[in-house]
Amino acid sequence: MSQEYIALFMFASMMLMLFTGQRVFGAIGAISAIAAMALWGTGGQEIPFAATMKLMSWYPMLTLPMFIFMGYVLSESRLADDLYRMFHVWFGSINGGLAIGTIGLMVLISAMNGLSVAGMAIGATIALPELLRRGYDKRMVTGVVQAGSSLGILVPPSVVLVLYAMIARQPVGQLWLAGVLPGLMMAAMFVLYIWLRCRIQPELGPALPDASDVPRAEKYRLLLAGLLPLLIFAAMMVPFVNGWTSLVESSAIGALTALAAAILKRRLTWTVFETSVRQTLGISCMFMWIILAALGFGAVFDGLGAVDAIDDLFTAQLGLSPFTILILMQLSFILMGTFLDDTAMLVIVAPLYVPLVGHLGFDLIWYGVLYTITTQIAYMTPPFGYNLFLMRAMAPPEITLRDIYVSIIPFVGVMVLALALLLTFPEIALWLPGYVYGN
Repeated sequence: MSQEYIALFMFASMMLMLFTGQRVFGAIGAISAIAAMALWGTGGQEIPFAATMKLMSWYPMLTLPMFIFMGYVLSESRLADDLYRMFHVWFGSINGGLAIGTIGLMVLISAMNGLSVAGMAIGATIALPELLRRGYDKRMVTGVVQAGSSLGILVPPSVVLVLYAMIARQPVGQLWLAGVLPGLMMAAMFVLYIWLRCRIQPELGPALPDASDVPRAEKYRLLLAGLLPLLIFAAMMVPFVNGWTSLVESSAIGALTALAAAILKRRLTWTVFETSVRQTLGISCMFMWIILAALGFGAVFDGLGAVDAIDDLFTAQLGLSPFTILILMQLSFILMGTFLDDTAMLVIVAPLYVPLVGHLGFDLIWYGVLYTITTQIAYMTPPFGYNLFLMRAMAPPEITLRDIYVSIIPFVGVMVLALALLLTFPEIALWLPGYVYGN
């Protein structure tokens, strides 16, 4: 059997196991071990096992629990409540202002957490009820919360970009910096859309008269409270970018600073601490198993020479251009996003896509940002987007699944436009890491 058919058989077997409801890491790890034994006989299972042992000595893995713990401490201690109150009084007096403030809230939550699911949970529990109570259109606000949560895996410290860096063997710091401008650009495009839409249809986002009655002293107090996440972010990122600390040390600074902020605000109870630790342990273990499975699968693929064979199939035999192949990769993410989350998608395609992108001559830092935006588009694309059903579980009863489907369409259009800009102008992602690191 040729290399192409073996690679296709492995991929098809893995997808079949996933459709049966098996855990992602179990399906991928089992296929890699079985394929290694079938190809190279007894002892073949040592190939994926040897690859996974590299992970045990990889120091940057310690960053994952630190960032996850930081995010959960800040979210569980309800520090986001002050943030939302700040946006309420500063933006509520203009049409659509509270929706615009929600996007700002999501940007700051992303800088605190790095997980899109956590951002959606905070938006759905804090912002959504308030927006509905203030007379905002339910379809508009549902789309705002979902779109804002998409920034969670793009704005640093993105946990998913850390995972991509580990699998693609790329510098985490450069990936984080590469996500900054695209993330802020996408947030600005959301804000512009909301402002224009509410200017044309003011009934979608009515101005709040009580927001302008807040005393100036209270406004400034809330502004200082809203700056807290930025101070935590700066305490973590400034020493790292300047080379004063390593990535692991910066992640520890971020976790300790978040803990100190919760203590100073008198929000750190035993329940908050226990919940944060339990959630951190669960998610960290999940990521660990997924990375182990991906490395094992990638080792078998490398041993087969499957990447070279597939590269030859697309470029030499089918005559496709590198850019066409890249577009097909992104479309496949849209399809997989109907039933998989971002982490599972990355693990499944990383052994094939990441080396192939390098073979085609594209920058892997740039591709990491493309991946994150495309998976978020996949999450929110009807009819089976992962985030659509997650939103339905969190939304109040008056918001139907149809409302959720309709609400996200314009925001998906904005994200597709942002992706097209990034494809056309790679420097949007590459300029900042190039400037900081002198590349």
